[in-house]
Amino acid sequence: MVVAYHRPTKAIIDTTAITENIKNEIAHLPSETFLFAVVKANGYGHGAVQTAQAAKEGGAVGFCVATIDEAIELREAGINEPLLILGVVNVHDIPLLAEYDFSFPVASMDWLVEADTYLKENPIKTSLKVHVKVDTGMGRIGFLTPEEVRQAVLWLEDHPSFDWEGIFTHFSTADQADTTYWETQHQRFKEVLTVLPYLPTYIHTGNSATSLWHKEAVGNMVRFGIAMYGLNPSGHTLKEPFSLKPALSLVSELIQVKLLEKGAGIGYGETYITPRQEWIGTVPIGYADGWLRKMQGFSILVEGEPCEIVGRVCMDQLMIRLPRAFAVGTTVTLIGENHGKRITMQDVADQLETIHYEVACTLSARVPREYKS
Repeated sequence: MVVAYHRPTKAIIDTTAITENIKNEIAHLPSETFLFAVVKANGYGHGAVQTAQAAKEGGAVGFCVATIDEAIELREAGINEPLLILGVVNVHDIPLLAEYDFSFPVASMDWLVEADTYLKENPIKTSLKVHVKVDTGMGRIGFLTPEEVRQAVLWLEDHPSFDWEGIFTHFSTADQADTTYWETQHQRFKEVLTVLPYLPTYIHTGNSATSLWHKEAVGNMVRFGIAMYGLNPSGHTLKEPFSLKPALSLVSELIQVKLLEKGAGIGYGETYITPRQEWIGTVPIGYADGWLRKMQGFSILVEGEPCEIVGRVCMDQLMIRLPRAFAVGTTVTLIGENHGKRITMQDVADQLETIHYEVACTLSARVPREYKS
């Protein structure tokens, strides 16, 4: 998708907010804890390379991504710190993993056996950095029992092509007030550690939520994700232990303002009909940009005044009801601050009945990202 630079709609990313969030998290963590910044999915929609650079300034010592391609993007942008891929990789991509010095998860013995066969036919000159993934209750990827993990570690020790660098799990309810299941997962992981012959360099259980609200978790590394962008992992549920500064604002402008008479239909399907004479403004953003049709009825800001989206959101434009005439070119804020009033990404998520993670990642590539510091 081409980036639409030649229109006023854009996402503005405050990289100093990301740096500040990282610094505050490091101050909050136990000393000598490694912080890896999670910049997968294009930095949760904020831009992977730019957010990685901002996180590095804040003190991040490594980075996490979801795919090999995301990791390559960072390497080729000059990010030389440790890079951990979080998703399962294909055995046939081993040459790339070695060439770019990536770390990656091992989640099953089947993968290890297949990789060993591949390496016998396609030897490499360096060892592969692996993190053993333990499924303590997420049901996604990973070894299930302590004995399975122990056997995998012993296998790795007998195969010099592999460097056992880390072990980790992922908590599914670290952002909830009820800690019962979190404690179950935590205990399962601790049981795994007791059967190992020794511990690797990195032990990590902490996503953003775990690192904010469960500092007692076992480990010496955290994978700091959504919170680095200034967003509370729990939504409304838990109060963050320190202030998180949102990094992203979404803005546009009025491209047309018109006075419509009573009874005028607005948008596809005529889902809104003016009940009286009303000022209607058009804004160049739509569902192709990630501003979804369900946003109809939500209010965005013009000169600090909430203006309701009327009619269905179109692919490229939407219409809002204005309290009075505004000049064409007046700034419209969809996320962020405008004349002392604020719309948060959580507000948008509430309207969509989802989480702000999804809102950030849904903003399409057509929306330019502009960086300020």
